[in-house]
Amino acid sequence: MTGQIAIIGAGPSGCFLAQALLKAQPDLRVDLIDRLPVPYGLVRYGVAADHQGTKGVTRQFARLFERQGARFFGNVSIGSDVGLEDLRGAYDAVVLAAGLSADRRLEIPGSDLPGVHGAGKLTRALYEHPEAEALPELGARPLIVGNGNVAIDLLRLLAKSPEELEGSDLGQGPTDWLAASGIEEITITGRSPAAAAKFDTVMIKELGKLADVSIRVMDAGESDDPDAQKKLAALDALEGGAGARRITFRFGLTPVAVEGTDRATAVRFATAQGEETLACTSVLTAIGFDTPGDLPRDALLREERDGGLAEGLYATGWFRRGPRGTIPDNRADAGALAERILGALSPDPGKVGAGILAGLDEITDYDGWCRIDSAETANPPPGRCRAKITTREGMLGLARQEDTQ
Repeated sequence: MTGQIAIIGAGPSGCFLAQALLKAQPDLRVDLIDRLPVPYGLVRYGVAADHQGTKGVTRQFARLFERQGARFFGNVSIGSDVGLEDLRGAYDAVVLAAGLSADRRLEIPGSDLPGVHGAGKLTRALYEHPEAEALPELGARPLIVGNGNVAIDLLRLLAKSPEELEGSDLGQGPTDWLAASGIEEITITGRSPAAAAKFDTVMIKELGKLADVSIRVMDAGESDDPDAQKKLAALDALEGGAGARRITFRFGLTPVAVEGTDRATAVRFATAQGEETLACTSVLTAIGFDTPGDLPRDALLREERDGGLAEGLYATGWFRRGPRGTIPDNRADAGALAERILGALSPDPGKVGAGILAGLDEITDYDGWCRIDSAETANPPPGRCRAKITTREGMLGLARQEDTQ
């Protein structure tokens, strides 16, 4: 009797784990369940639209479904469509790989003022997530709080000209929004010194390719650490330019309050010298992510040990580790967790597996995703590689169509 394993979340961490499981034991039944009608999660809706090389990992994930025998069950919400405990009763093992999609709140006075936006919420709108809100008005001088890779991604997209987005999958609506944004200056701030900033050096070097910008790096400081020196050198190389759109890097600034009456108009920071207030027209927070609340992450992780939560229940990826690490980091986690799962697996022939989902309407499968993918890539607009279907209803309609080709 082969084992049956459900993975909740069909993003990178879920797909890498499914690959590792099926490579080790090809006769397993591995089902990836996602609340969206389409797979690949973070790759589709989190990776920057102009980083198509990173998005190419989906070609590897496609082989998971086409050659390794994994199955995709989309448009299934854990909690409202099927309970976690019901899934545990139906499968020999269940793995939580749902990621973290909610923005971590900036817990300071004024953080709830209009004009304060989480980077995750903003990028979901930019990348046309079906549950995204409308793109907001940022004004001429947005200020970014945070200096990790998400902050740098956002900075780069806001600073690019329409011509620099050639080859991306940014939709027409977001493209028009960027073109009409009227952004004149972007300030990006971090608590830590530049040497300890969380962004990758390669992300900083990419900013050096931007056209029509001028960049100022203030108080970058020095370091004896070789890796930190690479960051500092990359920042130093950015300095200058005579472009119309200004970018300013600030370090060692801890936000203490967002100021404004009806809308955010400034952020007050604590510094080594005292306090400093920076005027702005909007505040974009890129300080990490949290669970949206559909799964009780804190309670589930209370007894977590190396990915194990309880008998037959596991966690992987950002859901387990928190919002740290890149897509390739998930591959490293997958091998170790797959070994642990298979070592403890005790297949029960009485388990119904995917039969627990049989009564649900409008589930999408991998063939349905292929129809959506084909429609999106068949006739993209000039300069784009894809035109995303932006609504759940549109995706479901395409997924239900018979493939007549």
